[in-house]
Amino acid sequence: MMLPSLFGENLFDNFMEDFAFPDINKALYGKHATNMMKTDVKETDEGYEVDIDLPGFKKDEIKMQLDNGYLTISAAKGLDKEEKDKKGNYVRRERYAGSMSRSYYVGAHVREEDVHPKYENGILTFQIPKEEKRVVEEKNHYIAIEG
Repeated sequence: MMLPSLFGENLFDNFMEDFAFPDINKALYGKHATNMMKTDVKETDEGYEVDIDLPGFKKDEIKMQLDNGYLTISAAKGLDKEEKDKKGNYVRRERYAGSMSRSYYVGAHVREEDVHPKYENGILTFQIPKEEKRVVEEKNHYIAIEG
C-alpha cells in the first residue's frame, strides 16, 4: 500500500504494526529493515572511501566478491526461535532466514588485493583506488612524402 510520506518518513503512525502477521524482516533486522545497506561514497585524491551500513550482522555473515569490475557485497542472517514448556516439549519452533546483496561497478582495474575491508560497529568500510591516468606522449608523427 502506498502511504504519503514526508522526507522519506511515514506520515501515519504504525500503531497496528505489532498486531499484524509476524514480519520476518522485522524479526531478523529490526523495524528499519527497508533502510539496509545504505551506502556513502566519498571521493579522495587516491580513490573512493565507501561506508555501508550493515547493523546487526557479524563479520562472518558478510561476503565480498570482485568479478569483472563489479564488487558484490552480500549479507545473510538466520534466526531460530524455540519455545518449550516445562517438560521440554516444543510449544513453538520457528526458523527464519534472510539475505541481501548489492553490487557496485568499481572498474576493471581494481584487484582483490586493492580492497581492504574493515567491519566495525555495524559499518563496513573499504577504499577503492582510482584508475591511474596514463600519460599520453605527444609526438609529432610526420609522414614522408615521396616524389
